[in-house]
Amino acid sequence: MVKKTNEASRELLGPALRKRRKVLKLSMQTVADAAGLSVGFISQVERGLASPSLSSLAGIAEVLQTPISEFLSQPSGDRGTTRKEERQAYSVQPSLISYERLSSKFDGQQLYSVIVHDAPGHRSEPISHRGEEMFYVIEGEVTIEIEGEVEVLKAGDSVHFDSRRVHSTWNATDKTASFLWCGTMDIFGEGPKPIHDRIPANAPVRIQPAGEKKYD
Repeated sequence: MVKKTNEASRELLGPALRKRRKVLKLSMQTVADAAGLSVGFISQVERGLASPSLSSLAGIAEVLQTPISEFLSQPSGDRGTTRKEERQAYSVQPSLISYERLSSKFDGQQLYSVIVHDAPGHRSEPISHRGEEMFYVIEGEVTIEIEGEVEVLKAGDSVHFDSRRVHSTWNATDKTASFLWCGTMDIFGEGPKPIHDRIPANAPVRIQPAGEKKYD
């Protein structure tokens, strides 16, 4: 069951991201480039037309020099052991994808993990970011595309890759797919590393080339 208190509506999340971007005087293109996403997707998120995945929101929050906790409340990682019956699923927004936190937090940790529940027909946005990640399919089928190479992963299958390669997932079936996600990206915003190392606070606003579609 999705934990409703952990959901930020599109009407709240989009404007919050846009307001913070404007405070930093960053263009959508600057944020998109630094977060490894498309400018069109950033525009859709800010306008409440798309829901970002957990990793995408973490990447955007890092570029905006703001802890992800400012935009999303997530279960704490105070305990190293989790019990299936005690974990609560949550989502970034009312969305087709939900998560269960597995990893805990402690000084020096480098690994983060969640169980992802991907609804039928859901397709994640293409993204690239530093680090590495691994998927292990628990139930159902997940189609993963990594820089144009497409594979279908079934229960028991896994994939491990460099996250700097553009990647996305798709549940092309009519059943919910569940998979274990493990990676080095701090999707909880709890690591000791400063969150503002992707882009300087005084990054210039991008000048719009003539004839290019405008994103502000």
